[in-house]
Amino acid sequence: MAETLFLDTTQTKAEQYRQLLPQISALTSGEPDLTANLANTAAALRQAFGFFWVGFYLVKGDELVLGPFQGPIACTRIRRGKGVCGSSWAEAKTQLVPDVELFPGHIACSSDSKSEIVVPIFKNGEVVAVLDVDSDKLNDFDHDDQAALEELMQLAATWF
Repeated sequence: MAETLFLDTTQTKAEQYRQLLPQISALTSGEPDLTANLANTAAALRQAFGFFWVGFYLVKGDELVLGPFQGPIACTRIRRGKGVCGSSWAEAKTQLVPDVELFPGHIACSSDSKSEIVVPIFKNGEVVAVLDVDSDKLNDFDHDDQAALEELMQLAATWF
């Protein structure tokens, strides 16, 4: 597949995700390198939706360690249960946060981040990484984002 995304931006966000997910699948199909697949996925999501920050944190021991991302510099390590990413890992579930300032223990890697969604990636029933998507707008994520990103992270699980 060519490294170009094709999205009809006149469509709803849910329909745009339906267009994007097969393109990410095609882009990563047959590529065995985890870093390459995570990097292209972060880039595709940021390019498609203009999110402020998109990236992955990988479980390494008792911490999440920064992986491939698109956006401003970020926190390098996050403890289990800390912030939105650490909570997603500890609870093994998606965190949908309309206003990060109201999230107990939020870690402010950037003061420009206003809302956030974090989706865990599972391998053999264990969280091995999380996808972290930040917006510089309040309440920018909804259940359409959650459903599509959870589906995408099921694909990502096959890369681990």
